Amino acid sequence: MEKHISVIIPNYNRSTTIGKCLEAVFSSQYKNFEIIVVDDCSTDSSVEIIKRFPCRLIQLDKHSGAAKARNAGADNSTGEILFFIDSDCLAQKNTLSTVNSAMSEHSGDYTIVGGTYTTAPFDDTFFSTFQSIFVNFFETKRKEPDYIAAHAMAISAYYFKSSGGFREQILPMLEDVEFSHQLRENGCKLVINPEILVQHIFNFSLAKSLRNALKKSMYWTIYSLNNKDLLADSGTASAELKINGMSHLLSMLILCLSLISVNFTFLWLIIMIFAVNLFINKGLLLAFYRIKGLPFTIIAILYYTTLYPMAIWVGTVAGVIKSAKYLKNYKPQRRYG
Repeated sequence: MEKHISVIIPNYNRSTTIGKCLEAVFSSQYKNFEIIVVDDCSTDSSVEIIKRFPCRLIQLDKHSGAAKARNAGADNSTGEILFFIDSDCLAQKNTLSTVNSAMSEHSGDYTIVGGTYTTAPFDDTFFSTFQSIFVNFFETKRKEPDYIAAHAMAISAYYFKSSGGFREQILPMLEDVEFSHQLRENGCKLVINPEILVQHIFNFSLAKSLRNALKKSMYWTIYSLNNKDLLADSGTASAELKINGMSHLLSMLILCLSLISVNFTFLWLIIMIFAVNLFINKGLLLAFYRIKGLPFTIIAILYYTTLYPMAIWVGTVAGVIKSAKYLKNYKPQRRYG
């Protein structure tokens, strides 16, 4: 049975991607759906592009963030199922059909079903592909994950509205994590379906990749300090990523001490640390190899173990410094429910 699905897309200054996003959804093999785009006061040509499509456009009065936009979309939806995606994601032709099937398996359950990125991004460059495989691997590592990402999140409309929706006074990028955690504490089941796929448009360069890692690490550190789960194995903030960061830091400390003391006796420890780190991260490295082959994997290993953890550490330190300010303004109430 085809249930009516409301596809909810928050948009802010995504004129370069929102058209492709809408074209992809309208190309769906599934027919029983509506699209609601909530524009968060874009200053580019996004609104003009959205108006070219037969979707419902809601324009917020002031720039309020993705959580507010997603809630506004849900408030104006008519579907039995809400499917949240981002304005730089492209639904596949079978994405909505898979959402319908997956949600039918959990009808009557308090369940959020999540998908992930395709391993091949829209823009086939090294840094974009690295990120797409990275996210796909860690988001699908567990059938019952720590959180469901809002770039591919399906939930009963009734359950979403009765839950209170996304918390609007929350850190950027993390409203879906907090939402998942709160609902799970209230008995909700989180399920990943790796066949629910959206293709992400990254357009990542080296600088953009590192900036993304830094920002996510900063916000995640602030949230995790408040949530008291900084070391948890949680989606893309995985135990493997954290061990990779610790391995990098320890190796740099050994190298610096060796250079200062002009004693290179313990440099062999760096090789041992590197080997252990690769073993712990073997799942991700095998994913790189399986999808893109050996040359890509070698470059990905070098990037993942050198520059990438440096950005993570900078973001972590920034998160620790800023945590007091953010947590002071943290407001626990929801809109309703």
